[in-house]
Amino acid sequence: MTLVVFIVSLIGAMMTGVPVAFALILCGVSLMSYMGMFNTQIIAQNMMIGADTFTLLAIPFFILAGELMNAGGLSKRIIDFSIACVGHIRGGLGIVAIFAAVILASISGSAAADSAALAAILLPMMAKAGYHLPRSAGLIAAGGVIAPVIPPSMAFIILGVAGNISISKLFMAGIVPGVLMGVVLIATWIIVARNDDVATLPKANWEERVHTGGRAIWALGMPVIILGGIKFGIVTPTEAAVIAAFYALFVGTCVYRELKLRDLSQVLLNAGRTTAAVMFLVCAALVSAWLITAANIPAEISGYIEPLIDRPILLMLAIMALVLVVGTALDLTPTILILTPVLLPIIKEAGIDPVYFGVMFIMNCCIGLLTPPVGVVLNVVSGVGRLPLGRVIVGVWPFLLAQILVILTLVLFPQIVIVPANWFY
Repeated sequence: MTLVVFIVSLIGAMMTGVPVAFALILCGVSLMSYMGMFNTQIIAQNMMIGADTFTLLAIPFFILAGELMNAGGLSKRIIDFSIACVGHIRGGLGIVAIFAAVILASISGSAAADSAALAAILLPMMAKAGYHLPRSAGLIAAGGVIAPVIPPSMAFIILGVAGNISISKLFMAGIVPGVLMGVVLIATWIIVARNDDVATLPKANWEERVHTGGRAIWALGMPVIILGGIKFGIVTPTEAAVIAAFYALFVGTCVYRELKLRDLSQVLLNAGRTTAAVMFLVCAALVSAWLITAANIPAEISGYIEPLIDRPILLMLAIMALVLVVGTALDLTPTILILTPVLLPIIKEAGIDPVYFGVMFIMNCCIGLLTPPVGVVLNVVSGVGRLPLGRVIVGVWPFLLAQILVILTLVLFPQIVIVPANWFY
């Protein structure tokens, strides 16, 4: 019965228009009332404990690093470098979009920010060259959701805190799946765009490639610093976030000189707003997470899926299907915060590696960013590209199916994730 109270109170609150963070608190209050243990101190204590976590300091600094990167011209130089490398290939601007998306993902970790940067620069170029615009917008949106999978990833940080999983291991485990997502998107683009009559860009000579590479070298240095520092144990993910923010500030103001001191207040305000929203969600979710454990809801769910406990692949397929459905209605962060405390005990009971599950879980949540009615990244690309949302939805379907195929492959062959993750870490 506690499971029914949990589901009805949470979904009911959200269906009436209550913001997700407040819906999570209301869900916790409903569980407390049902169990006869209502106490406002439980809410206050768990929210304070949720905020008072050193690891979560990485979130505001990575958000700030992403804002500084876009304002300081790092994103633009990465895209220019990508164009010089592969822009001359037939369908090259689509390949450029994914090539740049993978590089940007290793810097910002924000799907919305990366998608906005790519759409603002590449969509006008693709329209001018004669590419099918809805399909181009769909590709950029699909490329943008690679960001939460390739480190540094705010989604991995939130998952690590909510599920008590090593964030460093999650970071290292996300590298190969993220790159694989990019490779599959490029292959899909080549197939669906093979008959398009488009103008190709002139091939850049080596001198031009070296020039654009030299201009982008400072931007390309950020993932080396972040991942190298974590890989060799020099810095923690939180310390890497601080370094990334200061590095982006230094490059934007002193090297590229596109970030002016008068712009800093707006950058800090944007980062502060995003941080406040994310942190309040995390704190609210930890209230319901504590009560989910107290109400023994994971054990109740385990009873329903007990036949799958001894069949890890079938269990993972069932969970991925559940996450896929939930992700169509919830944004990335709420999905992580609501489902992690419910699913992780089941995963551990089945003997599945929590790090592997974490990567698969985040990849599946990212698909929710591409599906209506929420589809945050779809809305970003639609707004930046000034395209009706319906046209972007039509264009994204081939790439959405390709991402689902990647997830199915990794469910059937988990060693593709586990073996490289162990090597990197």
